[in-house]
Amino acid sequence: MTLVELFIIAVGLSMDAFAVAICRGLCFKKVNFKNAATVGLYFGFFQAIMPLLGYILGVQFQDKIVAIDHWIAFVLLGIIGINMIKESREKSCEVAADCLVEANIDNPQKKHNPLHYKKMCLLALATSIDALAVGITFAFLKINIIPAVSFIGITTFTLSALGVKIGSVFGSIYKSRAELTGGVILILMGFKILLEHLGH
Repeated sequence: MTLVELFIIAVGLSMDAFAVAICRGLCFKKVNFKNAATVGLYFGFFQAIMPLLGYILGVQFQDKIVAIDHWIAFVLLGIIGINMIKESREKSCEVAADCLVEANIDNPQKKHNPLHYKKMCLLALATSIDALAVGITFAFLKINIIPAVSFIGITTFTLSALGVKIGSVFGSIYKSRAELTGGVILILMGFKILLEHLGH
């Protein structure tokens, strides 16, 4: 897999986190660099760890299913992509009670803290589950995993931090577009992997 292809997959995976980061941006009266970077770190870290775990799992079965590995990659990326496209049809962010107008990051009450670690860990985990499946496909494709997951993590960090700012300024207008784009990208990459292997 080339660097360009890896970047395309990283962007596709990041779109889920990007969409949720936009929703997080609605929680702030005013977004500063620290807020955006914190959200980016949560999403970027989980998005890097999950494909690494998937890769470790996938390596265990790599030799046993080498004949159909491209089909597995195609199916997994297709399922993830279709799911993201379905989610893109949900038109608004589900804003929790702590995201009301009065929410402020400086508020000492944890329930009004948009960056409370429990809430952020749950969101980051939820948006990175897809990356676990992609990590399994990386094992079948024999990708150098450490540079790959680092690249995915950095890409997700950057886009998530940007998403927080976009959400605070423009609201949830770009959420569905982000998820739709990510879904289409992953489906197309699945087709590309399948066609390349069938063409050999």
